[in-house]
Amino acid sequence: MSRVVLGVAGGIAAYKAVELLRRLTESGHDVTVVPTRAALEFVGAPTWSALSGKPVRTDVWTDVHEVPHVRLGQEADLVVVAPATADLLARAAHGLADDLLTNVLLTARCPVVLAPAMHTEMWEHPATQANVATLRSRGVQVVEPAVGRLTGKDSGKGRLPDPEALYDVANRALSGRPQDLAGRRVVISAGGTREHLDPVRFLGNRSSGKQGYALARTAAARGAEVVLVSSAQLPDPAGVTVRRVTSALELHDAVLAEGKAADAVVMAAAVADYRPVERLATKRKKTDTLTVELVQNPDVLVELVAQRKPGQVLVGFAAETGDADGDVLTHGRAKLARKGCDLLVVNEVGEAGHPTGFEGDVNAATVLAADGSAHDVPLGSKDALADAVWDLVAARLPEG
Repeated sequence: MSRVVLGVAGGIAAYKAVELLRRLTESGHDVTVVPTRAALEFVGAPTWSALSGKPVRTDVWTDVHEVPHVRLGQEADLVVVAPATADLLARAAHGLADDLLTNVLLTARCPVVLAPAMHTEMWEHPATQANVATLRSRGVQVVEPAVGRLTGKDSGKGRLPDPEALYDVANRALSGRPQDLAGRRVVISAGGTREHLDPVRFLGNRSSGKQGYALARTAAARGAEVVLVSSAQLPDPAGVTVRRVTSALELHDAVLAEGKAADAVVMAAAVADYRPVERLATKRKKTDTLTVELVQNPDVLVELVAQRKPGQVLVGFAAETGDADGDVLTHGRAKLARKGCDLLVVNEVGEAGHPTGFEGDVNAATVLAADGSAHDVPLGSKDALADAVWDLVAARLPEG
């Protein structure tokens, strides 16, 4: 049983922390809630006490004989603050200790996760960004806020990620995974593209995007700044910037633009090889036969290789089936040679229900490297495969 301190700062998103607390306690964690005084204006102490099974305090004077301002941080396995307001980030960055929560942050020697929530202008202000950079430089995991509806009619970046996503972040922080991607920017593509024939019909594939989203989650948990270029219909991972696309051409443009400044790019999307030459503006009428002329889409990975900057690591994915010309790895090795990337994740696919096929929650693969090595990843969760890929990427990134 892990000991978790859940800090709650004074923002309207404090209500979401109630669900996070419930998930943490129901999974067996021993949770102590430490709200700020302002947080209690949004959610009262009885709620936190009832769900945690513990008394709630905000100052260092309550139960002073137990020295809570030191003990809570010293004994914690994880400190997570959700929401973390601009004020809380500023106080934490400057080492202030004017209430119980900031004292806990100073004494904690365990992983610390801060999940900011505030209006876009406050998040983007140079002072907030400087405070975030300072905290990250000290090893604190500051989760990127989500984009969406904020207080009132405003929308933009600054929304607290959903409790389920924050729960996953907390569990990964407790797992002890290294922050070996801290300070790195990674771009990941996910999902199957749609090539429209008309406003109703499209050519596509069965890719769910789950593997790409697992790569995004795990990279963020390991400290990376993550941009996810996605055509999938999945909830945004916590701490990840998501760029929505539909077609192969849209994905091509987004990945090439984002990839210019990236330390690593992982092409996990199932990008359509072809698109219709003509997209009709109105629905096609049913006929006995239908002939559609197709044109080849650009190869995003090949173009990434052509424009790569020094030290950038490029990773491709290959969903393969064996045939008369060779098995899965034979086709994978040929593709690696054609593409020119550093790593190629090769997995066997088949009809629906295939254990490593599209749409499932598990995967297995062999990761082929340009240096001739091969790394087998046994059947397991898609997060496990993602971590194996990031292990190989981190080993290839230049120092600094």
